[in-house]
Amino acid sequence: MAEALDTASGKPRLVIVTGVSGSGRASAMRVLEDLDFYCVDNLPVALAPEVLRLASGLDQRLAGVALGIDARERLFFPQWPKILTGLEREGVRPEIIFLDAADDVLARRYSESRRPHPLAEHGSTVAESIARERLALAEIRERASRVIDTTTLTVHELREVVTAAVLGAAPGSRMAISVASFGYKYGVPVGMDIVLDVRFIPNPYFVPELAPLMGTAPEVTQYVMAQEESKQFIEEAARLLDFLIPLYRREGKSYLTVGLGCTGGRHRSPVLARALAERLERGGFKVTVRDYHMQR
Repeated sequence: MAEALDTASGKPRLVIVTGVSGSGRASAMRVLEDLDFYCVDNLPVALAPEVLRLASGLDQRLAGVALGIDARERLFFPQWPKILTGLEREGVRPEIIFLDAADDVLARRYSESRRPHPLAEHGSTVAESIARERLALAEIRERASRVIDTTTLTVHELREVVTAAVLGAAPGSRMAISVASFGYKYGVPVGMDIVLDVRFIPNPYFVPELAPLMGTAPEVTQYVMAQEESKQFIEEAARLLDFLIPLYRREGKSYLTVGLGCTGGRHRSPVLARALAERLERGGFKVTVRDYHMQR
């Protein structure tokens, strides 16, 4: 079960789940419900303190309250900075999980569901509606405690990522770190906090016997890590993170995503992502690895 109280304030936790339409907000709310949060969709956020009081009074086992908010919540989005400031004044520190996905994936999901986009106006296309919604959500995305890219996630993977985000953000927990590999030819995934380009490493793609293999193959790992640049990169990247992580924690950040990108995301970045994760784990950090494009 998730940690119920924010130990600094003694208040139950409040998690706000928002994001672009079609990115999986309903699925994320079901995950939070399974983590013993009291979940309410599209409740005016100004009522959150009262809901927190009622929920904690009804069941002490609740992990907190989760509110699902979308761009149609007009009472919230035009004045969200004022509302969040008011909540903090009452001792409630909202944690915001923002769900995002690539535009083409969002458009395909709406096409498959045959549902109209919630911000669609007469005569507007799905692409125009998505762009309008992104503009409306831009500031709250910047304020988010955690941005989750659901572009390539299955429902089961989304469950794992949301669970890690919520449990990793529990008061007193260690910072949870995700190291992600990707290919620049497919674009930088959304939600990366730090992006490091590893295209300076010799590319196994140009070695005939290695080209068809993936970064998890021992032969590819051996080739990449035999390069002196690879070893030095891991040490320098780990040293950078050793410096940055305490500063991020000081600012209240509990989950950090580090992206490593090579050309296609198939060889170099998956190898180096695992090497960096192993190096960080030796330093006592909790690390997960995710490959965005390795199997493309």
